[in-house]
Amino acid sequence: MAFDTTGFEQADSSRYIPISKHGLIGDLRTTALVGTNGTIDWYCCPRFDSPSVFGSILDADRGGSFELAAEVPTRTRQFYFPDTNVLITRFFAADGVAEIQDFMPVVDESREAARHRLIRRVVCVRGTLPFRARIAPRFGYGAEAHTTNLEGHTAVFRSPSLTLALTATAPLESDGLDVWSHFKLLEGESHVFALDQIGDDVAPRSCPRAEAQEQAEATVRFWRHWLAGSRYHGRWRETVNRSALVLKLLTYAPTGAIVAAPTTSLPEQIGGERNWDYRYVWVRDAAFCVYAMLRLGFTSEAEAFMGFCERGIMGGTGATGPLQIMYGIDGRSELPEYELPHLEGYLGSAPVRVGNAATGQLQLDIYGALIDSIYLYDKWGQPISSARWDEVGAMADWLCEHWDQPDEGIWETRAGRRNFVYSRLMCWVGLERAIRMANRRGLPADLPRWRQSRDAIYRQIMQRGWSAQRGAFVQALDDDVLDASLLMMPMAKFISPTDPKWLSTLDALTADLVSDSLVYRYDPTASPDGLHGPEGTFSICSFWYVEALARAGRLEEARLAFEKMLTYANHLGLFAEEIGPTGEQLGNFPQAFTHLSLISAAFNLDRALG
Repeated sequence: MAFDTTGFEQADSSRYIPISKHGLIGDLRTTALVGTNGTIDWYCCPRFDSPSVFGSILDADRGGSFELAAEVPTRTRQFYFPDTNVLITRFFAADGVAEIQDFMPVVDESREAARHRLIRRVVCVRGTLPFRARIAPRFGYGAEAHTTNLEGHTAVFRSPSLTLALTATAPLESDGLDVWSHFKLLEGESHVFALDQIGDDVAPRSCPRAEAQEQAEATVRFWRHWLAGSRYHGRWRETVNRSALVLKLLTYAPTGAIVAAPTTSLPEQIGGERNWDYRYVWVRDAAFCVYAMLRLGFTSEAEAFMGFCERGIMGGTGATGPLQIMYGIDGRSELPEYELPHLEGYLGSAPVRVGNAATGQLQLDIYGALIDSIYLYDKWGQPISSARWDEVGAMADWLCEHWDQPDEGIWETRAGRRNFVYSRLMCWVGLERAIRMANRRGLPADLPRWRQSRDAIYRQIMQRGWSAQRGAFVQALDDDVLDASLLMMPMAKFISPTDPKWLSTLDALTADLVSDSLVYRYDPTASPDGLHGPEGTFSICSFWYVEALARAGRLEEARLAFEKMLTYANHLGLFAEEIGPTGEQLGNFPQAFTHLSLISAAFNLDRALG
């Protein structure tokens, strides 16, 4: 089916390229989006959640950008250097071919880590091409003034909160605010632009051509060495590898945190208000990431996130219990939401938001997601510590007291709390996995109490979460609205994937929420969520659908749906949060949740196909 997507006017599209026309580079502390036109139009420094320096993806005029492109008409193509996060944008013209190699060297915790060097290496590979560059930073989401001091081949941009230095082998000019360059390259020639954060301990440092070449080779080696640790060798190896590389890019190395996406306020519907800041750690998303990483054999990433949980998020005593739904990448709990009215938003999709007011929501499912990830780490990684088990026990005890209450649910609705079935399902998962760990390891636990609550949740879902009229499990207790989150029921091992009730539910979801291979979360007209306007299909739900089909034994349907979903990826294999009505990518980009569900679907479908 297809829900109504009318009612909003799209802004002038000539000033913005599609969300999907971007690649991502990063240094495990922050990232940058590079368009197929050669422009960096999103870059936050020095961290994922820092104010943007280049933000023209959210305002083409006031956001700031780093433009680098041929000065003559060209065709462009973009790809990753194989098995790495080194991005190459190629320009094809009548008189020559050139390419930009974009990357951020990954360094250890030494002083150089604070530099966050971003290197842009332009190489002419055939003929000759003229190029132009324009570096126009706009600090503090475009709200902070700055000065520019140019001395030879070095430009220093100073704002009250951040100082950046640009060094280049090409000649530079400046008007006191921006810097630009015009140059021509012959076959075999190159120029290098390097952008650094500088300060008291980090001075400006040039990046000669030879050093740029060495840094590129070192960055290639880093990513290839990391990816060699993957255990997946199935049918969709290249696709799964790219998703793994994306998840690694979204990891904040100093703490082990995993952000939901590196962007804020990219709209779920053009002209709509569903624009959120995803540069934080959602407990749910990151816990599922642990599952994906463990599946692929990346236990160190799972261990790092477990460490983040142990140091920063467990043991709270707030209104939502021991956990809140999201945290800052440094573990902070306060993420106040505010709007940036001076930015017009992508294609005019205002408001642009920073922070996230959903922090204070009660979402009971996160307890199940986190306990499940700890269970999997204990099983596939390393046995958990006694202190971590105490925290699991405290969460399980809290669930026994609080599972039977309304909450805002997995989709973070802003229309008040309801008795969501998915929230009950994941409470069951939390208790069931805690019981498994206690039994397998002989750990101390109030097992009679945990089992009683677990079984009560099961009976409630079966009795009140099932609609005989719809022949399906439904979104909320005593309701008849469908919800794609329930695709998790067989994956969570709550119900057999071939149980008649589940197969009936799968048929109902297919009829009501699936369009081609694409899956809507729910119908907002039947289940108002407190927000205006429609949205696209949710890519994570589409991959859940593939896995549900595979587990139900519908392998041909599952494989076709999976292959169809891959056609909605961008040219690099990246996915945003949603797919719009004409196949366009919408929402924050790229989204960790989507890529981890792709990995899970590929892994389980591959195994089912034999």
